[in-house]
Amino acid sequence: MRRSWDAFGGRLLDDPRVPPKTPPPGLLDQLKATVDSGRRLVSAHVDLARTEVSSIAGEAARVAALAGIAFAVLLFAALLVAIGSALFLGEWLFGSMGWGILHGVLFATAVAIAAVVAAVGMPARVIGRCFLIGVLTAVVIGAVLAFTLPNRLYASIGDSTAAGIEPGVRPMVVGIVVWAVVGLVLGGLLAARTAASGLRVGSLAAGALLGAALGAVSAITFGAQPGVGVGIAAGYLTWIVVMVVAATRRGVDVEDLKARFYPAQTIETSKETLEWLQTRMPPGIG
Repeated sequence: MRRSWDAFGGRLLDDPRVPPKTPPPGLLDQLKATVDSGRRLVSAHVDLARTEVSSIAGEAARVAALAGIAFAVLLFAALLVAIGSALFLGEWLFGSMGWGILHGVLFATAVAIAAVVAAVGMPARVIGRCFLIGVLTAVVIGAVLAFTLPNRLYASIGDSTAAGIEPGVRPMVVGIVVWAVVGLVLGGLLAARTAASGLRVGSLAAGALLGAALGAVSAITFGAQPGVGVGIAAGYLTWIVVMVVAATRRGVDVEDLKARFYPAQTIETSKETLEWLQTRMPPGIG
């Protein structure tokens, strides 16, 4: 600001029309201003990035939710097809949806057990052999029951040995007696391999009861459809039991599991590399 001479007061006066001269900013002030400007610029970019990330996260959550709904619906459709097909085949082939439920449960159980025993190292050929045993069992039992062969055999035996028994129940009685004797013999063979007397008695009783139950079931005149249904169920059960027995006898190879899930080659290579680097290091360096 300019200063003028006050003639009356004898002193200099400031001229308000002219702005005062300010000293230029120093280096430190310029540096602070630059830093503040940079900080504000970075803050603006960070705020923008946060806004965009929030928007992208919301869109990603929406897409994930829609994808989850689509997957759930497709899974429901697949389950509906599988369950509906089992029920339809049970009703169509065997005359009752109950067969479809039974066969579906047994099939799913067998596949699950096959997957488990395969995961612990059972070869595929063993699982396939167990499956073939189940198929043969299903064919034999289904054919035998469909043509009521056991009932005819028991009726023939009863006609020659138990003519005094009422003809309607004669096959059932003969089947129970015959298979109870067979079960008793098998239980005796099993009891001969056990040392405890209690186990021997239990083996004899269990053999007789199981034999009697098998004789009673085999004496029933199932007919074609129920007979085939029982045969298929027996095939699934046989497949399951044979796989479990085979897995129990084979056991679980712990060393094989360890070799499959332990990165031995990578660890050995890393050790060799570390040893090579140690030989190249100057003395005194760890």
